[in-house]
Formats: sequence, structure tokens, C-alpha cells
Amino acid sequence: MLTKTRTKAGLAASAALIATLAATAQTPASLKEAYKDAFVVGAAINNAQITGQDSREDAIISEQFDSISPENVLKWERVHPEPGTYAFDLPDQYVAFGEKHHMFIVGHCLVWHSQVPAWVFRDDKGNLVDRETLLKRMHDHIQTVVGRYKGRIQSWDVVNEALNEDGTLRQSPWLKIIGEDYIEKAFQYAHEADPQAQLTYNDYSLENEAKRKGAVALIAKLKAEGVPVTSVGLQGHLGLEWPSVETEDATISDFAKLGVKVVISELDIDVLPPATKKQTADVSLKVEQDAKLNPYASGLPQSVQQELAKRYADLFGVFLKHRDVVTRVTLWGVTDADSWRNDWPVKGRTSYPLLFDRSGQPKLAFQAVIRVAANTETK
Repeated sequence: MLTKTRTKAGLAASAALIATLAATAQTPASLKEAYKDAFVVGAAINNAQITGQDSREDAIISEQFDSISPENVLKWERVHPEPGTYAFDLPDQYVAFGEKHHMFIVGHCLVWHSQVPAWVFRDDKGNLVDRETLLKRMHDHIQTVVGRYKGRIQSWDVVNEALNEDGTLRQSPWLKIIGEDYIEKAFQYAHEADPQAQLTYNDYSLENEAKRKGAVALIAKLKAEGVPVTSVGLQGHLGLEWPSVETEDATISDFAKLGVKVVISELDIDVLPPATKKQTADVSLKVEQDAKLNPYASGLPQSVQQELAKRYADLFGVFLKHRDVVTRVTLWGVTDADSWRNDWPVKGRTSYPLLFDRSGQPKLAFQAVIRVAANTETK
């Protein structure tokens, strides 16, 4: 990514804006209250939060959010680690947590190339299975997992990250063994298991033109074939400058034209120097440690706090503009301490991508997001 020069005038304008927001803010409302007439606001939650071991963050979740997504407990390797063996204890607690707090509950995710046990794709001799065998395993997994939570989990990320950066289909084991219709089959099986559930295709960097074109073509094809795709998930692993507000706006509009809803499914904003030239959220990417890539190990400067606040405010302004299409905005984590960005793609980096800091306190960005909703209501 080409980094734009941040001018002193620009920083001064950002500082003035944030100072105005802070000065005029009343006692902070909750995110869910601020956006109750637009869309649900969610957080991805981890095992400690699900089981009640992290009472501080559980309080934040229940007070601020009206939707939850599971970071890991419903991924194949966790919920279905061995043939015929399902681990439903933590997923059951996850769903119970959402029901207790009257939340919109999301299931993440059913078919992905990552975090899938090796046995799924191989027979007892270690050879790759054939198409029919893998289809049956996919069918049984989806029927069992989605069926267990029928009517309780309202939305599923059915297929996750099926596209390459150039918009072509990723050469995953699903594609190589089953063929291109594995995506269609996954949605079909999920719909059969729970006809009322919202079904999402979820991916990152769809703001990039080539990848977005591929996703638009994919969704258009599925819709034309009658595949029950309800929504597209823009993961939203974004930066301070990428994508532009105009690009985010256009991306949402492009998918809305297809007759599907849009969810911002995994929102966080990276304030650290880019570790790679690629705009990607590929979890397999690893970059060697470099002190220059971890400049805020001892804390985030106020100037960057202001930039982050303005960035969040600008993006939520776009989401509100599309409130007729955007049905959910989910932050990927609760506090900065939870974020996967602390260790990706460079091990040990200290990141600050969310609305609550490491001590659980609301950041300037939180106040900015609240004020966006308040200012919109008064217009």
C-alpha cells in the first residue's frame, strides 16, 4: 500500500474534530443503544468470556453489544475434531450467553480452508477422499452443527474466504476435491438445516477492486441459481488510510445491487505500520520481527488516538448511510488486549485496533462512534 503523507493541517483538523466531539459528548451511551434504529453492533468473543472467566469483559459485552460472534468455538477443528466426535460444551455455553443477554447470535464458520482437521480431506490411509465422500462429510457436519442450534443461532458464515486476491477461487481442498459447486452445496445444506437462518458469504479485502469483482460475480451467479445467500460479510480488517471512505461506500453499494444485505463482520483498524505491501488478512501470513513494525509497545500516542477516532467515525458514517442494507457491524474482539492483530503477521506486536483499551476503558474512538449516531439523529 502506498502511504499518504499526513499533513500537519490534516492532523490539526482531526484533533479539532475529536476535541469537539469529546467536549460535547454526554455520558457515553452504549453502542447498541446508539445504533438501535440502524443495525445491531456485535463483538467476537473468546473462551474466557464465554465461560464467565473474564467478568470485566463480560460486563462490557452485555452493556455495549446486542450481537456476538464466536472467535473459534464453532470452527471445524474445535467443534468437530475427530470423525464422529463433536465438542459442543463451549458452543452450547456461547449460545446460552447470547440468549441470556437477548443478543443476535452469529455462527462462525462452517466451510473454510483453515482450521479444518486433516482427517476431513483424507481417508484412513492418508489419501485424499473423493468428491462424494467430502460432500457427505460437509453435509453431515453442517446438518449436525446448524441443526443443533436451529432457531437459536440467527446467522451463519457459511463459506469463509473462498477467493484469492485477484478474485479467482482459492485452490483449497474443498475446490480441488469437490469442484466449484462446493460453495453452492454448503449454502444448500445450511438452508436445509435451518431454513430461517441468515446465510453469509464472508471474506476480507473485498474493498480491493479485483477481489470485489470476483465476489460480485460469485454472488450474482449463486443468486441466479437460486442459492440462498442472504448477505455478504465484509470482514473489515482495515487500516487508518485504506480503504478510502469512497471505496468503502462503493463496495457496500456494489453488493447491495445484487439484492443481498451487507454485514461488517470482523471490524478492526490497524494503526501499526504495514508489515506487507498486500492488503490481506490471511491468517497464514508470517513476517519476521522488526522493531520498526512495533512502534507503540509502550502506549499509543494521543495523535494516533485522534486519527483512529476520526477513522472509526468516518467508517460508521458510511455504515449509517447504508443502514437500509447494512444489518450488523461486529468488532473482532472486545478490547485491544483480545485482538488477533497483536500477533499477526508479526509475533508479539502491540496493536490498538478496537474501541476499548487494554484496561477495558472506552477509547476516544468509542466516543467518536457514539457521536456519529447522535449527530445523525439530530439531522
